[in-house]
Amino acid sequence: MKATIPFLERHEAKIKGVLGCYDRIVMTGTLLDVAYPAAVQNLLYERGLRCFEIGEFAEPLRDAVRENAEAVAAQAGLKIEYLDRKGARKEDRIAAILKERGDHPGLIHIFSAMENCRCYKPWRNRATAQTKLRVMSGRCLHYYFYLIDEELGLCFVRVPTWLPFRLQIYFNQHQWLARELARRKVAFQLLDNAFVDIGDWRLAQRVADGFEVRKLHRKLSALARRFCPIAKRFARGYHFSLMQVEYALDVVFKNAEALSPIYEEISRQAILTVRAGEVARFLGKRLSPQAEVQSDFHTRMEATRVKHTLNRQAIKMYDKHRQVLRIECTTNEVTFYKHHRKVAQRDGGYRYQLAALKRSIYSLGDLHELLEAATRRYLEFVGELD
Repeated sequence: MKATIPFLERHEAKIKGVLGCYDRIVMTGTLLDVAYPAAVQNLLYERGLRCFEIGEFAEPLRDAVRENAEAVAAQAGLKIEYLDRKGARKEDRIAAILKERGDHPGLIHIFSAMENCRCYKPWRNRATAQTKLRVMSGRCLHYYFYLIDEELGLCFVRVPTWLPFRLQIYFNQHQWLARELARRKVAFQLLDNAFVDIGDWRLAQRVADGFEVRKLHRKLSALARRFCPIAKRFARGYHFSLMQVEYALDVVFKNAEALSPIYEEISRQAILTVRAGEVARFLGKRLSPQAEVQSDFHTRMEATRVKHTLNRQAIKMYDKHRQVLRIECTTNEVTFYKHHRKVAQRDGGYRYQLAALKRSIYSLGDLHELLEAATRRYLEFVGELD
């Protein structure tokens, strides 16, 4: 931790260690050459096709994605499982498979499902008789490739079978960190997505802070080429951006008996005392008239949870495995946060100024500092309630 927090000092004798790192990271991959309708129209015109003939361009690409999925499944000795009911829990199925196969690297399972998507459809203006492509809602077959990557750990890649073939890729940094600690021969115990023991907590924090986005970019590109081979047909390939990011600050207590009375007090006090202004302050913002803040206390079978939401941002506190006090900050729109960066000017020059974070995966470094600060501010606040 960068600076001392009174809560941690006060309970130092009861605490094993503290670790802050990303938890859930969901990214999207966009094929730049077909990222918007006008770009696809240009490709159609180059091939002598009209907007209403988009199927002649898209169907061979769809078939290539399907053939690749079947080839990948056959090579791995797997059968693609079609999900015909809405809300099926893929995670439960994967957990059951992992329990049987173990967690060694490789492809775990492939699902397919008909799901909603944003796609390009031809449209005719009746007044002018002009035709063009528009982004509209539709449905197409999607493939979910679940695998254990030798570096990232458990991941999935969601591949649609229709233009614009927007990918969705998930991984958890706790899984990545576990592999890095094992490589360094540092003992640890990982339960689900939380470390309950680490041989060297300080080293683990340094390793987590040293996560390299360039390596992640290369990994994402490799996954895209493997599971969506049509990417090779487009010169500019995939651009990866952030869809949902969670940062978790874990205070690991020596046992449940040490955490239980502390958490019971601060959780119930938090739901009563945290107001809209505090939630905005935790997230580094001033409250605007348009802001919508909600707080709730939720009891689950395995734990209780306090959650505060501000528009598409959330900050939560819960007792994970009854031993870990987790403060978790989630963003579903990274442009909510601002930082000083180089911004293009109308005159063609650049100037450093306060601006919204870009959605690019290369914002993960700056976002790490912003989300970490939010979780620290929340921990300092609830520490005063203790």
